[in-house]
Amino acid sequence: MVSAEYRPAPEHPHPVPVEDCYRALGWTAGQAKALGVDPHRLAVGGISAGGGLAAVTAPLARNRGGPALAFQLLLCPMLDDRNTTPSSREFSRAVAWPRADNLFGWSALLGPLAGTGRVPPHAAPARAADLSGLPAASVDVGELEVFRDECARYALRLAEAGVPAELRLSPGAFHGFDGILPQVTLSRRAAAEQVAALRRALGGC
Repeated sequence: MVSAEYRPAPEHPHPVPVEDCYRALGWTAGQAKALGVDPHRLAVGGISAGGGLAAVTAPLARNRGGPALAFQLLLCPMLDDRNTTPSSREFSRAVAWPRADNLFGWSALLGPLAGTGRVPPHAAPARAADLSGLPAASVDVGELEVFRDECARYALRLAEAGVPAELRLSPGAFHGFDGILPQVTLSRRAAAEQVAALRRALGGC
């Protein structure tokens, strides 16, 4: 696994973070032999804001002709700056990452563009009109979090575009539950399912 230490907003707003991630992907592909990595089985993934960056790195790779990706592992990804879904409004109070935090996060990344019609698709994955040709994806999200509906809709749109996609909605789970409470049964099950999804996508490695 290669971890992309992207430069974060607000000091480095869009497109700096996603371009950092794309460069990390290109570096990994270019160093595949030295790293002992199969360049035909590259995946991107992340959690929360990192999941959103992984989700926009994939279409960047598609549109720029590579590196080719085999899979996306998107864990409670941050996908939609518009904050108009029922769940984005429902969780004004939450165990972790309530609506106000999400609005602040998007404004840090996009500045005054956040929530307007001028946001490019490579800034907010849910804005993309064309999801065809993207790698297979696994999307995980909790039932009790702001991102629930945008993640479910994104997984469905991937499937509608012909992209193999699976959605795991964890009942009773809040944002980042498996990191905060790693030993509970729900968290262990989520981790096992994520590993299984990676194994299926990458050929059982």
